Amino acid sequence: MSVNTTSFRESVERMFTHAAGLMELAPGLEEKIRVCNSTYTVRFGVRLRGQIHTFTGYRSVHSEHMEPVKGGIRYSLDVNQDEVEALAALMTYKCALVEVPFGGSKGGLRIDPRAWNEDELERITRRFTYELSRRNLISPSQNVPAPDMGTGEREMAWMADAYKRLHPDDINAKACVTGKPRHAGGIDGRVEATGRGVQYALREFFRHDDVMKKAGLTGTLAGKRIIVQGLGNVGYHAAQFLSAEDNALVTCVIERDGAIVNPQGINIDALRGHIRATGGIKGFVGGDYRENGLAALEDDCDILIPAAVESVIHAGNAERIKCKLIIEAANGPVTADADEILRRKGIVIIPDMYANAGGVTVSYFEWVKNLSQISLGRLERRHEEARARMLVEELERISADTGTNFELARGFKEAFLHGADELDLVRSGLDDTMRESFKKMKEVWMSNPKVTDMRTAAYVVAIRRISNVYHSLGL
Repeated sequence: MSVNTTSFRESVERMFTHAAGLMELAPGLEEKIRVCNSTYTVRFGVRLRGQIHTFTGYRSVHSEHMEPVKGGIRYSLDVNQDEVEALAALMTYKCALVEVPFGGSKGGLRIDPRAWNEDELERITRRFTYELSRRNLISPSQNVPAPDMGTGEREMAWMADAYKRLHPDDINAKACVTGKPRHAGGIDGRVEATGRGVQYALREFFRHDDVMKKAGLTGTLAGKRIIVQGLGNVGYHAAQFLSAEDNALVTCVIERDGAIVNPQGINIDALRGHIRATGGIKGFVGGDYRENGLAALEDDCDILIPAAVESVIHAGNAERIKCKLIIEAANGPVTADADEILRRKGIVIIPDMYANAGGVTVSYFEWVKNLSQISLGRLERRHEEARARMLVEELERISADTGTNFELARGFKEAFLHGADELDLVRSGLDDTMRESFKKMKEVWMSNPKVTDMRTAAYVVAIRRISNVYHSLGL
């Protein structure tokens, strides 16, 4: 029997049950919050390469305590109903934790996207959109998908266009999905959002000495040794931002074909360029190559960032993990069994439902932008710049009139005169979301002796908020 016997769904349910057991919920409410409301399974055919190919897709709605429901769509041969339902549940708790007004949903299509060319993928995606639309499982007001593993801006643009063709009278059609390209109704900062959220989560962690002490860490992110597992969209942006902007050292990157190790720090952009050119990390000259990549999870470091798939840290390897802090950039990278082992070892975990919430947060901003039909900052940016220029010019006039001849620093003047554009506002909103959510988790963690870890604190905050909504609805 495999040592990793806990499925992703079992892990999510165990963690939820543990947290709910510490709360005084109304009879039956725990079960109402826990269960998945519905899952739709579709099998459809598409004529490709001279024959009809049948594909299986899923869309799960975990909770409709708020609508629309929100959650990505992934393309992978590993997609199954249990995984989709677990991810939908996690989306419910994630949205509640960061106070994004959505319920939780998730979708998937059992397909290897690398096995089909772009034209074929577009036809498959458009047909999948049609099947979802027939059942209101894609809609600006009811169910709003987004990118996930194996999908991106391209697929979201296809889905949005397909939905618009099916609903030509819906003025809010662009809001049927998020994660679209900027020119097709997307928002600046969405591609980087989840990785940026990981960076902001770590920055907030390092602002609290009492929390750092629990992990045996001090100081700032500068110089901290980081291992990143998975250099996809999330892992790349998190690694790049942390190394370039916070002076952390990414000492190891783990990918499908092995690991690259460099104690002096890896050039993330150079490594990503190598992966794109060769299809893997083998042969990269900026570090030492190891064939057994997953074994590098057990290397000594300060911070471990699993940013790929579920259950990479499990009962079979948790005892050998040597980091001080784990931040779950992926969904469910630590099983429930491993979570117990790591807590016993004193390793602090920043949970996935908080750490990777940057994606759904910025998706919310995009959805609001689509509904309002105007980009963020368009109304106020030049007004802000004009008022700032008035102040600068007045200071310069006072300087000349009084003969003091002081000068504003060039860098300060340029920054002060810059009105906030869409990207500035998106990053500001995301930073505020990650800071405030962390404080709520910390408050529960530090004030309740029954809550011994950050994951349980996150579930308690989320469950309490969902419970409050149900109470307000009279349930």
